[in-house]
Amino acid sequence: MSKNTRIAFIFGGFVTAVAAAFYPIFFYPLTHKNEYREVQKMNRSGINQADVQPVGVKIWSDPFKPAGK
Repeated sequence: MSKNTRIAFIFGGFVTAVAAAFYPIFFYPLTHKNEYREVQKMNRSGINQADVQPVGVKIWSDPFKPAGK
């Protein structure tokens, strides 16, 4: 195998490894928003926001809610 081919395979393997690592972290949640919204609804259902937030910090809200509504 020539030196250039070996370098191309190493670089291609590195790019593939990075892409495989980013898929479950970034791309899967990006493409399955409704699934994550349902999970967050269940997780946050019994939480009183005022009790959780420290004093003086704005109470968190739904990040998927359109602004101004």
